[in-house]
Amino acid sequence: MIRLTPPDGVAAAAELLRAGKLVAFPTETVYGLGADATDGQAVAKIYAAKGRPSFNPLIVHLPDAEEAEALVTMGPEARALAAAFWPGPLTLVLPLRPGAGVASLVTAGLDTVALRVPAAPLARDLLRAVGRPVAAPSANLSGRISATRADHVIDGLSGRIDAVLDGGACDVGLESTILRPDPAVLLREGGLPAERIEAILGYPLTRDVTPGRVQAPGQLASHYAPGAPVRLDISHRAPDAVLIGFGPVAGDLSLSPDGDLTEAAASLFDALHRADALARARGHHRIDVAPIPDRGLGRAINDRLRRAAAPRP
Repeated sequence: MIRLTPPDGVAAAAELLRAGKLVAFPTETVYGLGADATDGQAVAKIYAAKGRPSFNPLIVHLPDAEEAEALVTMGPEARALAAAFWPGPLTLVLPLRPGAGVASLVTAGLDTVALRVPAAPLARDLLRAVGRPVAAPSANLSGRISATRADHVIDGLSGRIDAVLDGGACDVGLESTILRPDPAVLLREGGLPAERIEAILGYPLTRDVTPGRVQAPGQLASHYAPGAPVRLDISHRAPDAVLIGFGPVAGDLSLSPDGDLTEAAASLFDALHRADALARARGHHRIDVAPIPDRGLGRAINDRLRRAAAPRP
C-alpha cells in the first residue's frame, strides 16, 4: 500500500481511482475506502478488500450538491437539508435517476442511492480531481473499528488496497448521519445530531436504525467491533478488562476526561483501536466502556458502541 501525502498525493490518488484502483482518503467523519462508483469491477474490489456482505450498500461521495442532482431525484426536504448541511456529515438516501451510471453493486440492488458531500477540503479536492462519483465505505475490515487516521487504514487493510491519502486525524470521528427524506426517516445516527435536522424539518424524526432489511450503510446489528469483546455494563469491574473511561469514570484511557461529547465522538474509534492493542499486550479478554449520556452526539456514540458489543455473526 502506498502512503500519499498532499498536495502532490491528490493528483496521484485521483489517477489511481480513475484507473479502477482502491484508495483510502480522509473525510471529516472517518477515512473512506474509495473506488470509482461507475466502475462495477472497481466497486467489487471494495467488497473483497473489506470482506463486506454484498447486501450492504455504499455511500457515494461528491464534491457538491449540483453533481448530486445529476444522479438522484431530490424533493423539497432533500434540497432543504442539502442546503443546510452539505458539505458536512449528512448522507441522504434518494431515488436513483434512470441512467445515472452508478454501478449496481453500489446500491446493493436497491432503487435508491446514499449520497454525501464531505466537508473536509482534502476530500473535496480529491473528488474534483477524480471527476467521477466515488463510492466509499469506511476504510476498515467489515464489522471492525472504523479508521480515523491513516495508520488505522494501514493496520487494517495493508496488502488489500492500493493507497491511502494521509490527511491526518479526522475532525468529527463518527460516520455521517444517514437520512431518507420526503418524509424524513433516520436510518443511522451519526456526526450530525438529530436535533439539528429536526430544527430544519420542523418535526421529530422517525427512527429505523436496525431494520430487518438493510436500507443503508451501518445498519448491521454487529458492526464497528474490535478484536476483544466489548461490554457496556461496568457495574462489576473485572481484572481482565481494559476500561475506556468518560467524564468522572477514569479508565486505562478516556474518550473525554471532561465529559465532552464532541471530544468523545472524535476519539471513539481511535480509543477502540488503542484499547484493543492494550488488551492484546496485557493478555486481557474484554474491553469495558463507561456510560455515555444518550443525548446529542451521545446517541450516535452509543449506537456505535451497542453494535460493537453485539454478538458476532
